[in-house]
Amino acid sequence: MLDITKLFCSVDDFWKSFYLKINKTLIGKPSRGPASNLSMPEIMTIMIMFHQSNFRTFKYFYLYLIHNHIKEFPRLPSYSRFVHIEKSAFVPLFAYLHHNKGNVTGISFIDSTILKVCHIKRSSSNKVFKNLAAKSKSTTGCFMVLNYIW
Repeated sequence: MLDITKLFCSVDDFWKSFYLKINKTLIGKPSRGPASNLSMPEIMTIMIMFHQSNFRTFKYFYLYLIHNHIKEFPRLPSYSRFVHIEKSAFVPLFAYLHHNKGNVTGISFIDSTILKVCHIKRSSSNKVFKNLAAKSKSTTGCFMVLNYIW
């Protein structure tokens, strides 16, 4: 498991510089609902910890591991409240991960998940992915699938 203090310090340092840059571009600050008790670096730290852990579900991770770290997160909200506020961390978390990525070596990992566009019977009327989709089949049946590498 990651050292929580080192991870939090890294996220917090990033957040301070990111917050200054993002605040310059924002026109207005939307305020919907009550403010979170957790800071953005705390939310991001919890989310990174989950992805570095061996837990399969976030709920189990949050209820059994994070609640054992109550001294690190003294204002920890309930699970349902955290799920509601974690959406606000998407852009900063993505920026943090992009900022800390390593050098591109040319080696890539590719997910082989099938991206079904439509059923094979409706392939002639498909207009959205006309140039990107191709007919394919697997053990689950025939369908139009995206064959474009992002």
